[in-house]
Amino acid sequence: MDAADLRTLHRLMLVARRLDEEAIALQRQGVLPAYAPAKGQEAAQVASGAALDLNRDFAFPTYREVGVAVGMGVDLAAYLASHRNIWHGGLYDPQSSRLAPLNAIVGGPVLHAVGWAMGAKLDGTGGAAIAYFGDGASSQGDVHEAMNFAGVYRLPVVFFCQNNGWAISVPTERQVAGGSVAARAASYGIESLRVDGNDAVAVFEATRAALERARDGGGPTVIEAMTYRMGPHSTSDDPGRYRTLEDEQAWTGRDPLVVAAQQLTADEVAAAEENAAAVVREVRESLVSLDVRPGEELFSFVYREPTKSLLAQQRAWKEHLDA
Repeated sequence: MDAADLRTLHRLMLVARRLDEEAIALQRQGVLPAYAPAKGQEAAQVASGAALDLNRDFAFPTYREVGVAVGMGVDLAAYLASHRNIWHGGLYDPQSSRLAPLNAIVGGPVLHAVGWAMGAKLDGTGGAAIAYFGDGASSQGDVHEAMNFAGVYRLPVVFFCQNNGWAISVPTERQVAGGSVAARAASYGIESLRVDGNDAVAVFEATRAALERARDGGGPTVIEAMTYRMGPHSTSDDPGRYRTLEDEQAWTGRDPLVVAAQQLTADEVAAAEENAAAVVREVRESLVSLDVRPGEELFSFVYREPTKSLLAQQRAWKEHLDA
């Protein structure tokens, strides 16, 4: 989108919410081995993803970015294929969608985004990278190294932290020193800001401005989107063991979908619900009908020409399979 459009963002956020709910249901039915819910983070994810220029920019997600995929228009059944464990990295095309494969290492996407941004600067592509990570990941050394490198070389990259209040079961105040993730940016000479992560328009505008500044040579930006993980860390997690029901209920009124819907008409919200239901139905049917990929693909697509070591591993795998 060229400009923030609340109706469009709400429509996309509703798709992300309903798809998230469907993914949890599929996990309970045994279709997905595991899933990391994103309920409550739709505005931060959808709006930041929608702010990208898909002709130039590139996004690097973790494992909880279904809303980013929705905002970027990625094939959603192909995206969820990675959660179904059909194929490593999903079945969508990272190059054409501009979304890198899911990364289970929480600080990993930050390093990858900085590497991509260095390449973009050297090649003069004019694009910017965006790295997704959480408040818990901000404690990892990888994130500090990446920010320092990006600050030194003034790279076109946006560090997008979704501060959802919890690093699995550890609250932010026991995870982040220095006041905030955004405050740390000053140490690396990086611009930073905090934004209401439940306000889709605010997130869109902040991300678009940071991306434009990066493309124009202004260097990196840290955006800390303040939001809340309304559900569990994963489908195997019980948040009742580390936070209270009162804490969760306190955020109900700040649900990004509630905030957005309050600014729309009832007919607009109803139409968005109808659209989301149709999208989810189509994605579900497509996802469950996907065939398991050939095992040989474990060794494909890593190198243009396979290494001797990789060929040896492939032979050993085949011998084990034949036995």
